[in-house]
Amino acid sequence: MKLKTIFQLIFLIFPAIMNAQKVSIIPQPVSIEYADGNFILDSNTTINFNKANKDLSAAALFFSASLKNISGIQLHKNATLQKNIELKLANNSALNEEGYLLNISTNKIEILANKKAGIIYGMQTLLQMLPVIRTNATLKIPCLKIIDYPRFKWRGMHLDVSRHFYGPEFIKQYIDLLAAYKMNIFHWHLVDDQGWRIEIKKYPLLTKIGSWRVDKNNISWEERPQAKPGEPATYGGYYTQEQIKDIIQYAADRNVTIVPEIEMPGHVASAIAAYPQLSCTQQPQLPLTGGNYTGMASNYCAGNDSVFLFLQNVLTEVINLFPSPYIHMGGDEVDKAPWKKCPKCQARIKDEGLHNEEELQSYFIKRIEKFINDKGRKMIGWDEILEGGLAPDATVMSWRGEAGGIEAAKMKHDVVMTPGFPLYFNQYQAGPEGEPRANGGMNTLKNVYEYEPIPKELSPSQQKFVLGAQGNLWGEYIVNPLHVEYMILPRMLALAEVVWSPVQNKNWENFNQRLQHHFKRFDETGLQYSHGNFKVYIKPISNNGELTASLSTEMLGADIYYSLDGSIPSAESKKYTKPILIENSATLKAVAILDGNVLGLVPAEQSFVMHKAIGKNVIYTHAVSKHYLADGPNSLTDGVRGKNDVSKYWHGFSGNDLIATIDLGKNEEIKSISLGCWQHYRDWIFMPSSVSFEISLDGINFSFINTSINDVPVNEKMPTIKDFAISFPVQTARYIRVKATNTKCPEGHPGAGKPAWIFADEIIVQ
Repeated sequence: MKLKTIFQLIFLIFPAIMNAQKVSIIPQPVSIEYADGNFILDSNTTINFNKANKDLSAAALFFSASLKNISGIQLHKNATLQKNIELKLANNSALNEEGYLLNISTNKIEILANKKAGIIYGMQTLLQMLPVIRTNATLKIPCLKIIDYPRFKWRGMHLDVSRHFYGPEFIKQYIDLLAAYKMNIFHWHLVDDQGWRIEIKKYPLLTKIGSWRVDKNNISWEERPQAKPGEPATYGGYYTQEQIKDIIQYAADRNVTIVPEIEMPGHVASAIAAYPQLSCTQQPQLPLTGGNYTGMASNYCAGNDSVFLFLQNVLTEVINLFPSPYIHMGGDEVDKAPWKKCPKCQARIKDEGLHNEEELQSYFIKRIEKFINDKGRKMIGWDEILEGGLAPDATVMSWRGEAGGIEAAKMKHDVVMTPGFPLYFNQYQAGPEGEPRANGGMNTLKNVYEYEPIPKELSPSQQKFVLGAQGNLWGEYIVNPLHVEYMILPRMLALAEVVWSPVQNKNWENFNQRLQHHFKRFDETGLQYSHGNFKVYIKPISNNGELTASLSTEMLGADIYYSLDGSIPSAESKKYTKPILIENSATLKAVAILDGNVLGLVPAEQSFVMHKAIGKNVIYTHAVSKHYLADGPNSLTDGVRGKNDVSKYWHGFSGNDLIATIDLGKNEEIKSISLGCWQHYRDWIFMPSSVSFEISLDGINFSFINTSINDVPVNEKMPTIKDFAISFPVQTARYIRVKATNTKCPEGHPGAGKPAWIFADEIIVQ
């Protein structure tokens, strides 16, 4: 059955609930009170406002144009008619700078706010109650009163236009989507290794050379060969300063602030292709075609003063273009290996009394921040700007989990939370079977909706430094605008509710019910979006020597059916009602079924391997990272093997050795022990240098059995799973101790010399 047909069925299960809430507004307002009757919007309606106020005039023009596009209705302006739309500015302390009051009666719509932002948001709420395509139908709006204001100041969406260029008209469409759901920050990632997208008049080669590359789109991003001399560079583009000015004004009219990102000191191979003297090696190179960096320079030389003069000139033009109070300077994933070999960088370290390359990065960032501050702006950067010491007034964007944001907030620095899980929208949201190519990982709609931007680790006084949250969309695999739409919709709507609505107003099922209305709007306007995550989640639960599996799905109204013999489940299979007891090695498969239709292309599947440690408690000497808890404290004894997915079934340890002790509950005869580990070069995950195994009868006195040495090269970039295993003559033991020795990121890696991660999946005892 086609997806569209399935979702026509899905819509049928919601009518009673949809009628309970007359309007399907996203994000959910602070309060809604309904009254009897409707306001009829027609050609006899006038919009009244103070013409002397530029903000109200601009807001009235925006709403009038939107309404005319929908219905053909031309509103009268400041006329005396029976039905009025009133725009009023007030001084209401309850609404703050972005709040609004929307009061609809049978003959009057009143939008009251303290600032233009609130007026615009009131209009966006009103527009959500109207159709989105031209219609001759009577436009009825239910009588109600809404009081609404945002929870967070920073409600952001990011877009990477460096990996693939999207034209100015689509950027406006992207801004329209943000504005429709009251997102107020557009983080425009204009510079990266594969493309320089902003015109800088003082340095024309940045766009003449740095914005164009050889077209290798028919080859996977990681496997693309580098460009060869003489190959035509035909793929790319850039925004002229006039186009940027037009887009900035377009965004401002919709209360969206554009924060430009000009990457530094890393991710600048595009600039170096244009001006090789900016790198440490100063060797000519062609623009990158994809993810192959072999022999390519991608850092500015931190020891070269002419680099800082170049950046000051670039930033001067950027600051003159963008009125944003923030300028984003990147600062992430800097490969410091070239700095270690560069005489100028080493001289800078010595002359400035620095201790290492981390402090050199901090020097670089602080120097740039001073320049930005002197221009009256604030600097913001990814959480790597913490390394070597944070610049005095910098704002931190926390993407490697929340740790950087927590650290910065405790230092009394402003923070924007944008952790890879769940706010990287370039990761899969469903499937991945049947889904367009993504960066890996899985951030579903529900993951996004359940995100809480305020970490529990922060005290009330520290929480105020969390400005809000942001969704990021990196473009390696996103070639065209339709794919952009698909990746952000509907996840952006979930994030909009996270950062706008009060926590107590959030409800997953209610959000889903309202979302169906917006799906219909997307269909009417031709927007591409994900219909939902049909996946069945299999969660192993290992406790007190017993292994069970619980099943769940995000799809409301669906039932789950499963099999344990490896067969494909159907509506004739066992229906899931409670956790499934796993007593033998088995392959569990499960599907979600709605109205007799199987959802999804392939069943969820999990194999369980039974062994003597199944369900046994695991005690760690060093705590598991809170970001990689897998299925809980006993994930190493749940019978589930890890796969090439960083977010599932792996326990993660950073900087510390993995030392795990298992109590088998009684003396057992054993003859082999193994520990599964994973190497994922890109994510700083490396094999332990060795794994040693010990056994004990009393849990106090342990006997060493043997050590398994790593044989996976540290520079192996393909994801690799290895079992560190030993076999020995049968011995009796109750306790097993496993120690995996951590290492550091190797030379040539962006994190060279820094602690690596150990990822472990299962301790198998036979």
